[in-house]
Amino acid sequence: MRIIHILNHVQEIGNGIVNVAVDLACLQAKSGHEVAVISAGGEYEKLLNISGVKHYQLDQTRKPISIIKAAVRYLAIAAEFQPDIVHAHMMTGVILARIFKGHKYALVSTVHNEFQRSSLLMGLADRVIAVSKAVRDSMARRGISENKLRVICNGTLGSPRTRQIQDYQPLPLQRPAIATVAGMYQRKGIAELIAAFEQIASDFPQAHLYLVGNGPDKQLFEAQAQATSVKERIHFEGFQPSPQRYLISCDIFVLASHRDPCPLVLSEARVAGIAIVGTQVDGIPEALDNGEAGILVPAKDSNALAGVLGQLLSNADMLHEWKQRANHNLEWLSVARVHQETLAVYRELITE
Repeated sequence: MRIIHILNHVQEIGNGIVNVAVDLACLQAKSGHEVAVISAGGEYEKLLNISGVKHYQLDQTRKPISIIKAAVRYLAIAAEFQPDIVHAHMMTGVILARIFKGHKYALVSTVHNEFQRSSLLMGLADRVIAVSKAVRDSMARRGISENKLRVICNGTLGSPRTRQIQDYQPLPLQRPAIATVAGMYQRKGIAELIAAFEQIASDFPQAHLYLVGNGPDKQLFEAQAQATSVKERIHFEGFQPSPQRYLISCDIFVLASHRDPCPLVLSEARVAGIAIVGTQVDGIPEALDNGEAGILVPAKDSNALAGVLGQLLSNADMLHEWKQRANHNLEWLSVARVHQETLAVYRELITE
């Protein structure tokens, strides 16, 4: 097959949409398909090139003159590459690919951020991949035909972007260490995590909290942490190209999101073998085997989160058990499974 992936950029900044698309493009090329990525570029261009993926530069900035130029450029790329499949991962890409589709190729979209209102536009594609069953159900309720929808849950294990977990060097974190790896956005529940840590900090004077990631709300969270009595034990680590070093070095991983379709970091936390606490929203329960591989708590509830953290830190047997449970049933979280299921969607369209 001749496959194009279209997305806004390929920067190495911890963007899950980019990471999924780069994984797919690399594995598809290595399987013998002709693959191209259209984007504004970024650090992953080098990996794409090594993997045999052609990269086309395209600025999709949402300004009238930029969009006109992007449309002209996209038409030229499609005419040159002659794709069988165009796989759009972001809104602008799916609109461009749909407008100029004709009958030349089949159009696939992946709904990564279902909570955005604009995600409905992903329904313009011939097939719409949802990254969890929760996302599929939500998109169906919002009017996307169930005939179009296919579920392919995210998985990152074996990704060409990363090394084997045992090849990462641990960090000298102050223990017991609680960590999150997340964009610094309100929807990621960072405020609740800081509040929960403040609640338990006096009972566990050796505990430290590590917040790994960048984002537009980081200053709000830093101000919140500064206002606590334990500010010296809350560490803002910024974006880290190898967050696995934190995962293998901490005791408890927390993902306190308010909304999260199917976070990639949970498969990485599970393979690291750490106790995981996640909120009971969207695709998080699915990624944690519905509570078999991690403890689920209500979203936006710092008291419930504090209670679970306190239990884990005060009970060594419980902490050990949840570390082991995180590490079970990892096979389905492989990027190879995501690759094969995605190809099956493509073949279904081409057959039609």
